[in-house]
Amino acid sequence: MNFKEISNAVESVSNEKGISQEIVFGAIEAALATATKRRMRENAEFRVSIDWIEDTCNTYRVWTVVDRDKMLDDPEPSQTWQLNADEEEKVSWELQAFNPDAHLTLDQAKEKDPDLVVGDTWEEPWPNVDFGRIMAQIARQVIFQKVREAERERVASEYRTKVGQLISGTVKRSSRDSAVILDLGNNVEGALYREHIIPREQLRVEDRVRAYLLRIDSENKGPQLILSRTCTEMLIELFRVEVPEIAEEVIEIRGAARIPGQRAKVAVTTNDRRIDAVGACVGMRGSRVQAVSGALDNERIDVVQWDADPVQLVINAMSPVTIEQIVRDDDLHSMDILVRQEQHAIAIGSNGENVRLASELCGWKLNIRRYDDAIREQEEKEQRLIEMFMNRLEVDEDLAQVLVEESFTSLEEVAYVDINEMLDIEGFTEEIVQALRERAELALQENDDSDEDTTQSESPSVELLNMDGMTDMVAWRLASQGIRTVPDLADLAIPDILDMEIGIDAETAGKLIMAARQPMFESSDS
Repeated sequence: MNFKEISNAVESVSNEKGISQEIVFGAIEAALATATKRRMRENAEFRVSIDWIEDTCNTYRVWTVVDRDKMLDDPEPSQTWQLNADEEEKVSWELQAFNPDAHLTLDQAKEKDPDLVVGDTWEEPWPNVDFGRIMAQIARQVIFQKVREAERERVASEYRTKVGQLISGTVKRSSRDSAVILDLGNNVEGALYREHIIPREQLRVEDRVRAYLLRIDSENKGPQLILSRTCTEMLIELFRVEVPEIAEEVIEIRGAARIPGQRAKVAVTTNDRRIDAVGACVGMRGSRVQAVSGALDNERIDVVQWDADPVQLVINAMSPVTIEQIVRDDDLHSMDILVRQEQHAIAIGSNGENVRLASELCGWKLNIRRYDDAIREQEEKEQRLIEMFMNRLEVDEDLAQVLVEESFTSLEEVAYVDINEMLDIEGFTEEIVQALRERAELALQENDDSDEDTTQSESPSVELLNMDGMTDMVAWRLASQGIRTVPDLADLAIPDILDMEIGIDAETAGKLIMAARQPMFESSDS
């Protein structure tokens, strides 16, 4: 074997590809040791050392000193065991079968060298194997392997800093089922999988394409650059390229949402009042936004003004739809958007894309409702309450209307609400309030026996009525939801009370729950 020729070849490749010679030499020696093991004894271990300058090779047989008491006696496959060292860390080790061809017991090792301990190795010279042509094949395979590894590492290190950026390439090959491969130059390829290609977009060989570098996947065949043209980040990066004010951080993109190939919404803002953020992103005669749209297969893009107020942001995001009213529900984190009949289809958009994008951009659940339908439902509900109060309390329509406007929704509330709350209503005197309460109580008593039993069972307990911070109206509304005692209230959480829609906010609900739980805290302290 001519080690000098191999050394010269390794040196040449090392200088050309930037590969460490020591790494290649070490790989060749390891490959020769494996070949020796296959030729001589499968269960033994060998080490091959080559002096590349003197053109000499030495082979050594290697034994490892082990503690046989901790090893398996039968030659079964290795087993892995784990021990909990403490609550946070696990220590693992491997129990292997004792191999007399590669292991030495501590007693055997002491006979060879008294200084050997468990874990040390003992080597003895071994005759070199005449590899012949195998040596050249091994050297060639190792060199090729190290060259490929070096190329992979070069690609990974070069593009690792480009993750999250736009890169350009030429379509090298394409198929309907697998990825589109882009040639990025310098023998580097990127993969554009089907889920990352804009729907109905036709990419042909030799087409020049821009894409967003999502990540670098490590594979046996080398690092793979995963690209995307459908992610929202690509939309943002395209605006960064086309709008210098964004790159200079004068204008900031505060949010973006897109349905690839169909439509997108971008919310922008600036701290400089002299700059129109929306106008700068749209460009003269729409030139900038059209450039971004063209790069995304003519995707329709709406640029809107960002606002810290969620309601105003929704109004901006739904533009040019005219919104008649917005009903905001902070507990459910949703908004009902009321629009006129002629605006309803526009507000929803084709296949719901407009409201879907606006919802994603604003971070709120948006429900599009016809204004006339919502008003009609509200009026019908109020009318049912007015008729109920007129019939059961024997009052005229005007007085029943006042009760509805003051948020009274049941006879129980009229009968048992704090008298001062009713006296606060404009035009209500003590005589009127007393008469209403008596009539409400009488109406409740006129129910049949089963209804009376139900009414009695649904009344709040005295302890609940007298609890700190509790009002009669809230107590009766809680009772109507099955919360009739202090322990019942103590078992609830704030969202549970808010879901009941009894007319109190989260802060008040929290105070009531804490007041209900106070006896529990006092008993635990004692």
